[in-house]
Amino acid sequence: MTDQSPSAPITQDVVTIARRLPEGGRVNLVGLTRDQFRDALIAAGTPERQARMRVGQIWQWIYHWGVRDFARMTNLAKDYRAMLADRFEIVLPEVVTRQVSADGTRKYLLRIAGGHEVETVYIPEENRGTLCISSQVGCTLTCSFCHTGTQKLVRNLTAGEIVGQVMVARDDLGEWPEPGAPKDETRLVSNVVLMGMGEPLYNFENVRDAMKVVMDGEGLSLSRRRITLSTSGVVPEIARAAEEIGCLLAVSFHATTDEVRDRLVPINKRWNIETLLAALRDYPRLSNSERITFEYVMLKGVNDSDADARRLVKLIAGIPAKINLIPFNEWPGAPYQRSDWERIEAFADIVYKAGYASPIRTPRGEDIMAACGQLKSATERARKSRAAIAAEAGLSRA
Repeated sequence: MTDQSPSAPITQDVVTIARRLPEGGRVNLVGLTRDQFRDALIAAGTPERQARMRVGQIWQWIYHWGVRDFARMTNLAKDYRAMLADRFEIVLPEVVTRQVSADGTRKYLLRIAGGHEVETVYIPEENRGTLCISSQVGCTLTCSFCHTGTQKLVRNLTAGEIVGQVMVARDDLGEWPEPGAPKDETRLVSNVVLMGMGEPLYNFENVRDAMKVVMDGEGLSLSRRRITLSTSGVVPEIARAAEEIGCLLAVSFHATTDEVRDRLVPINKRWNIETLLAALRDYPRLSNSERITFEYVMLKGVNDSDADARRLVKLIAGIPAKINLIPFNEWPGAPYQRSDWERIEAFADIVYKAGYASPIRTPRGEDIMAACGQLKSATERARKSRAAIAAEAGLSRA
């Protein structure tokens, strides 16, 4: 029997163990769902009949006003505030570095519990501001064109660490309202995309709980249509995401044949294109979403031919979709090159004429390594040679 093992592993050779919080320490309220919040207050001695009201009061202080000091929560009794300060805390990831690109993009290197680091990117645009957040330290997967995929998975982020990225960005942008000031409807963080480090559907429960907090109408209050979850194609969790989260979905598609996708996105060896597309056909109905976004990175001589474009529109026929064409953003040691601009435009034209929106994503934040596919925590950056990365990706180099 011939060896059918993949040239790059489908997932990292790492066992993810659920993190245990220190015994007896104060509980961080950031990231708790309302039910978890209520249970924590009752466990701390809040009468059950008052707990729901107390959750609403504290929730608004934390997520609407951005308050971190219990002493400032003036609609709570003084002794109750003292109890909160004794039993709970409001803790966000620590900003290690903050870089601002020439185009206004901001990249934050954040330190979380255990001294680990993740990256978060804010992209300002004319009518909106998009925050790209991470769900894992490193990544479960080994996509050969993605910088994060060269960093081993360390652990999943907690719901609090995911929500905390949104709050850190709002801190930096000065977006919390001032009590008594006229209401400002401008949203600097108007959209959130789970497209940073990690595969969100391999950290499902924490991502789901974090998005419940972010979507809550009495706090951060982002509509589910303003949140996009990007997956490489973890098929068993796609229907669950539709039912339990209900946000918009983007898929890292990147190839039109299993042979090429196996190499670019090795999870394709587990759930191939046909299996993935079958799951995607049901998503708009289950989640009440308008359409699915297919992300397609343009790699010179790999997946950018006219034949690829024609196969793509044939494959997705019948799925409400748009195709985001992403010029490859190079990183140190990357085994690929960006497609020529004329080739990208020709590809886009074929897709557009088939009736699909096919915007070409303008690279943002390249000068600070903040563009799509470039994220990797600074402590792990540039540790591998180009030859080593190419070998792991199963690519021969002349």
